[in-house]
Amino acid sequence: MQSHAIEREPEPPQLADRAAENLRFIRSAMESSSRFTDISGLGMLAIGLTAVVATIVAHAQASDRAMVLVWEAEAVVAISIGIVATLHKARGHWERLLAVPARKFVLGLAPPLAAGGVLTFVLQSEGLFELLPGMWLVVYGAAMAAAGAFSVRILPALGFSFMVVGSAAFLAPAAWAGWLLGLGFGGLHVAFGAVIARRYGG
Repeated sequence: MQSHAIEREPEPPQLADRAAENLRFIRSAMESSSRFTDISGLGMLAIGLTAVVATIVAHAQASDRAMVLVWEAEAVVAISIGIVATLHKARGHWERLLAVPARKFVLGLAPPLAAGGVLTFVLQSEGLFELLPGMWLVVYGAAMAAAGAFSVRILPALGFSFMVVGSAAFLAPAAWAGWLLGLGFGGLHVAFGAVIARRYGG
């Protein structure tokens, strides 16, 4: 008696296409609902420590222009630390930096920071140095709050804290501006960075 293998009929093309479309939809939905978690708490802590140093150096300057230059140099240092720390945390999983959550994070972060750059140029050109500390703190806080909607849950709280300190800088005497910058970019970064590092691993 001879047995014959039963040949399976191939799936209809439209059924295979529908299954692939469903998989794409599920993957897209999962990416949209996930968050960007490669924000580095240790990097944020390091940024805070460099800001403490910048506070001390800026306070020793003889003019508002020199103080502003110190903080602008600190901004370059902070951005560099942030990029390197994020790349280090994402090592081995580079695709996460191009995924939907990362793109949403950048889209939340970039517009307020770009606006801050424009306002810095305008206010500095007009010699309105006393308005820069409050503006920097508020704009950076807005950027953190917006980007934080797509990242770790504590990040919006960091953003709103910056906005509170920035509002205080607009209302406080001009002599307090440098210390409030230190409180924001130094103290808040150290405090929140330590929490993020502990909760989210690095």
